[in-house]
Amino acid sequence: MTASQSAKPAAELDKPKRAFRPLPVPQVDVRGFWGDRADAVATTTADILYDRCVEARMLEQIDPDRPSPGVVIPFHSPSPDEAATAGNEFTGSTVTTQMFWDSDWGKTIETAAYSLYRRRNDALEKKIDAVIDMYGRLQQPDGYLSSWYQRIQPGLRWTNLRDCHELYCAGHLIEGAVAYYQATGKRKLLDIMCRYADHIAETFGAEPGKRKGYCGHEEIELALVKLARVTGEQKYMDLAKYFIDQRGLEPHYFDEEARARGADPKAYHFKTYEYGQSHKPVREQDKVVGHAVRAMYLYSGMADIATEYGDDTLRAALDRLWDDLTTKNLYITGGLGPSSHNEGFTSDYDLPNETAYAETCASVGLVFWASRMLGMGPNARYADMMERALYNGSISGLSLDGSLFFYENPLESRGKHNRWKWHRCPCCPPNIGRMVASIGSYFYGLSGDALAVHLYGNSTARFDIAGTQTELRQTSNYPWDGAVSITIEPEAPTTFTLHLRLPAWCRKAALKVNGEAVDLQAVTSDGYAAIRREWRKGDQVELDLEMAIDRLYANPQVRQDIGRVALARGPLIYCVEETDNAGQLHRIALPPTAEIEAHQQPNLLGGVVTLSAVARKEKFEDWDNGLYRPEPPAVEESKITAVPYFAWDNRDPGEMLVWLRDS
Repeated sequence: MTASQSAKPAAELDKPKRAFRPLPVPQVDVRGFWGDRADAVATTTADILYDRCVEARMLEQIDPDRPSPGVVIPFHSPSPDEAATAGNEFTGSTVTTQMFWDSDWGKTIETAAYSLYRRRNDALEKKIDAVIDMYGRLQQPDGYLSSWYQRIQPGLRWTNLRDCHELYCAGHLIEGAVAYYQATGKRKLLDIMCRYADHIAETFGAEPGKRKGYCGHEEIELALVKLARVTGEQKYMDLAKYFIDQRGLEPHYFDEEARARGADPKAYHFKTYEYGQSHKPVREQDKVVGHAVRAMYLYSGMADIATEYGDDTLRAALDRLWDDLTTKNLYITGGLGPSSHNEGFTSDYDLPNETAYAETCASVGLVFWASRMLGMGPNARYADMMERALYNGSISGLSLDGSLFFYENPLESRGKHNRWKWHRCPCCPPNIGRMVASIGSYFYGLSGDALAVHLYGNSTARFDIAGTQTELRQTSNYPWDGAVSITIEPEAPTTFTLHLRLPAWCRKAALKVNGEAVDLQAVTSDGYAAIRREWRKGDQVELDLEMAIDRLYANPQVRQDIGRVALARGPLIYCVEETDNAGQLHRIALPPTAEIEAHQQPNLLGGVVTLSAVARKEKFEDWDNGLYRPEPPAVEESKITAVPYFAWDNRDPGEMLVWLRDS
């Protein structure tokens, strides 16, 4: 596609029956809880992402007007204050260029795009436009575009898809291009990436003479689906399907590729193709394995293709993988991937708390996967998990003011795990940034004659349904309160189905339409209440979700959580912090009979609901100098306060604990 061509509306792309697609970000305005977080990203995070990329000297890798930076380039040493607070983002006086920096630029552009839509920022827009100009000048005549293989290792393009992130980087730049076009109307980067996607389609495929490869780090698949939807070009959707279908087939492409470059296929750092989920064809996979982020991106792409092509064989594999993740390999926060060694999965029920890796990107990836499973129709098993990962395991990776980050998200800390400014592998900051900036696209799903409400909270959605322009407004103090008021405003009376999620955590719900009670049992399927009627201006829907406090227990096969309890209220998982509960949190025990109360705290952590209870705590004051003795320690009552997990480490640094002893 050239700059002279206009993007086709997504409606021109064949749309399968019953498919639900997310509303584009510009069609949903969010306020309240998510509005506050989107504002923090728009006012703080988006600028920080650009500044940190520049500080890491990423511009030098993409700017064709500068000399190639080489493999090792100078990097400033941190000041004493930075060194004290920075964590591990600095690697000394030098920093190594990274083959995946294009992906960081792609995610930074995507974050900036949706932030610019929310809040005007002329200075940031000018900077992003300059980055886009650099990519335009860097692009080769045949459409190829990779700063690493053009500036650092020229002449080696498409020689190591297993390890070197070429298509992964292309995917993130494509997503950035789609976002920038949707949010600003500017299509320069979109045209650049369409030319690159055309080159990729000419290079890879099942046709004779084309490479039969795919990327070691999945991402291109879901990016091509987005590109197809925004341009209306079926060839991009078909290319995404090819990459899904080809993965793991024999003879194994990565083996052949290694031999072609004169390498031993077995000389591989992780010694297994499970690491990148290419150990077997995707339709034969039934266990979540390997690198957690790669897995989530693969399953996201599979879900998109299952939706777009009505592929029940992919759906069957996805359901097997979903069950394996959610019943054996998932933290209560929606975090996943316990091991730092492979940044991913180990064995069933291996969910350590203090050493949990639970990368922010992995939880963000779970949000992607769950949201795409909803493309095949409203089903609360997916939406509930999307909500769990959104409110807990993902946004814990971003400080409340939008300036600091977590890469790992443990469920227990002795006080040494604190937020940092940047990271030597800076994938998580722009990933959480772009997810929060685009949060409106996760709220709703639209099909030809139905709208699904997946998430609750203050928002306004604008959409065309059954040929009628319609506005839907939600008013709610969710997630602190379960009362949701919805106003429907079609331009003319129109008939469609409104699907409303009834979360699994809610034991009691009530629904009214224009003041008349609805029998939920009669209209609920797969965890969604379906209301089909002719909607008129001003129609009111009232949904009341009881937000009880829950004590949650782990499967006994999770050895780290035996005899422990976690607290939840609504979609939120709670934790105790040292700043509220003195130190040595391991001494706290919450008896089953303890009464737990909820308290509105408008001046704490941006406004939260805390939980309090009278717990027990072993005393150590009467213990002599010996390490052991025959008598147990004395026990005293101790009032404890728990805060939402996503908000921990936003005050004084200290200990944190999710799983408390329950006796």
